[in-house]
Amino acid sequence: MDLTPRQLQQDYSTEAICERLLQRHRKAVSVQKPHLAVANLSRIIQSTLKLSNRQGFHAMSLRELAGAAGLSMGGMYSYFDNKQTLLLMILDAVSSSANEVLGTPPPEMAADPALHLDWLIATHIQLTEVMQPWFVFVFMEAKAFPEPAKRIAIESEAATEAIFADALRRGVASGGFAIDDVPLTAAIIKPLLQDWYVKRAKYRKAGISAGQYAERVTSFVRAAIAPR
Repeated sequence: MDLTPRQLQQDYSTEAICERLLQRHRKAVSVQKPHLAVANLSRIIQSTLKLSNRQGFHAMSLRELAGAAGLSMGGMYSYFDNKQTLLLMILDAVSSSANEVLGTPPPEMAADPALHLDWLIATHIQLTEVMQPWFVFVFMEAKAFPEPAKRIAIESEAATEAIFADALRRGVASGGFAIDDVPLTAAIIKPLLQDWYVKRAKYRKAGISAGQYAERVTSFVRAAIAPR
């Protein structure tokens, strides 16, 4: 899946993500008109991410959320039965989006471990640029998640690291990378990627674009794992 930044913007906009969420959670949503359901769920999700960023998901009440989204409480319950269901929907969106995008590299990239690694770094940064509020939510709220949600978040992070580890492992096998501990190296790359969306304001102030940040991270990682 070789998505350009524009394609990512379209395919992983809040509306596009909510449309896919509704398809996966259709039994839980009682609203029948698809266009209305997508529009309202988008408002609910956007309001959740904004309120959580301001005061934390745990402290946010459903009544506050309904007011921010411009819906009645009854309208809210047409989409989920409680806050944990809403939380699981958001986690589902983040996890499935990362797996969909990172798990399907273009064939020409997948065939070459070095190009695959470069693609993974650039694509992860591009995806989190488009879905920045979603990824920040998961990063900031993870410690307070109830056990089922925490397990999903941990599994999602492990899945992303496994995708990077696979490219690193193949690079070692081909002689292109020199790495003593592949899982640890994949785990070390992850914070470099997280820094982009968690500290987005810092890089915006410095005038650093997503493309520039991806190039710097790629150069840094490639230099660290190059054969001596």
